[in-house]
Amino acid sequence: MIRLMRSKIVLALSLMVVVLLFGVVGYKMLSDFTWIEAVYMTIITVTTVGFSEVRPLDANAKIFTVFLIVTSVFIFGFAISVVTEYILGKNSLELLKKKKVKKQIDSLSNHVVVCGFGRNGMQAAEKLIAYKKPFVVIEKDKEIIDRHEEDVLFVEGDANEDEILLQAGIDRAQYLITAVPDDAANLFIVLSARQLNKNLFIISRASQITSIKKLEFAGANKVIMPDKIGGDHMASLVVMPDLITFLDQLSVEGEHTTNLEEVSIEDFTNQMDCHSLRDLDLRRKTGCTIIGYIDPNGKYIINPEADMVLQPRSKVIVLGRPEQIRKLNQMFQIG
Repeated sequence: MIRLMRSKIVLALSLMVVVLLFGVVGYKMLSDFTWIEAVYMTIITVTTVGFSEVRPLDANAKIFTVFLIVTSVFIFGFAISVVTEYILGKNSLELLKKKKVKKQIDSLSNHVVVCGFGRNGMQAAEKLIAYKKPFVVIEKDKEIIDRHEEDVLFVEGDANEDEILLQAGIDRAQYLITAVPDDAANLFIVLSARQLNKNLFIISRASQITSIKKLEFAGANKVIMPDKIGGDHMASLVVMPDLITFLDQLSVEGEHTTNLEEVSIEDFTNQMDCHSLRDLDLRRKTGCTIIGYIDPNGKYIINPEADMVLQPRSKVIVLGRPEQIRKLNQMFQIG
């Protein structure tokens, strides 16, 4: 629709230029006006301002003037209607788009709210998209929103404001990722979000070590320092390069390159009779290997024994090649 309207505007402007050129050339040829006089006569004629002619017009010039007035009225009227339609249509389209986004956000629950769409926020969004996890981004930069609105649900505004958080469905959300560069802003967001949703799992970015305790005290469950992680990773490539390179191969970038999967025990027990990791027999069925177990209290067990008893609300961490992970997901209808 916008493309069609722009084409109409180009057409209208082109017709207006043609009329002006036609008027200037016509007056120059019919009445032997100078170029300045021809331009003057064309302008006062097409705008119908009513100024007097620079000199008396003969019959041919008067007929030409009448024709120019009629033509210009229709063309300028067409141009005005096109511009008006474009402005109103654009506003209506923006309104419809906002209503559609609001309706989509209102239908979400147990989703993720991401505050800030800078480098870290964008990386978080890419990961969530890869794992088909529904999310909403709060961003106040209109230019960024316009650039990515086709792929991401945005709420425009400051995440420090309770109203904006509520528009993003913070009261129904399961997770909050606040990736704003300013630690003070992250602190206020964490405080506000915790008040609006007591059960929310909050992950906050921090730039300064001194901010970690404050953010945790405000209600953040996890605090991440991207710069520290990056520095540790680079140093690790020096002291144990092969191990880090191997770990980098355990990509979790998307559905086609995933090598690790986190699976709830209920995904297995609801479909088969199993009481221990041995009963799952994932290695034979899918080729995947269980490398970790998380009990209901959140305790992590690396390389668990095959006879470990499965408990409700626990999880397993599974390792496999992309095709093995896909086979696991398809077999147990995970995801």
